[in-house]
Amino acid sequence: MKKRAFAILVLASLLPMPGTATFAEEKAMTMTITSTAFAVNASIPTRYTCEGDDLSPPLAWSGVPATAKSLALIVDDPDAPDPAAPRMTWVHWVLYNLPVASSGLPEAVGPARLPAGTLEGVNDWQRSGYGGPCPPVGRHRYFHKLYALDAVLADLKRPSKAALEKAMKGHVVAEAQLVGTYQKGC
Repeated sequence: MKKRAFAILVLASLLPMPGTATFAEEKAMTMTITSTAFAVNASIPTRYTCEGDDLSPPLAWSGVPATAKSLALIVDDPDAPDPAAPRMTWVHWVLYNLPVASSGLPEAVGPARLPAGTLEGVNDWQRSGYGGPCPPVGRHRYFHKLYALDAVLADLKRPSKAALEKAMKGHVVAEAQLVGTYQKGC
């Protein structure tokens, strides 16, 4: 009888509390990131590149897990300098401590228009802010990676992508990515 009571107790402890999401429901609420400027794996419009106005594209996200306390965004190009022989990943944008209540970023967002509490890192031009696609040769892929974190990070004082990733280690509860492509002169 004791074994049966124990088994019932264990099973009961696995049931969700009233008003909370079950594991299956949490998994079904997959976090996504999208843009009205370009579709998944489609070409990024020139407006958002070095050949255009070099504006950040509008981004939207949904499905942020209830356990998340902040968001981070990294935009990078793993095809640098030449997609036929990549040698490095070029970082275009680093943001962290975006509030979980935010649902995206508007086009051409600058420091003054970032959601309250958002902090910036440095890109591979050694400056904060967005730097658009500017591939020297070939068609490159640009990964817009959104991370949901179970913590609000300390002020990392304009971190590089590597420093932010180190601070995020062990805190990522969900990830989403949007990939766009760009080739100069197309």
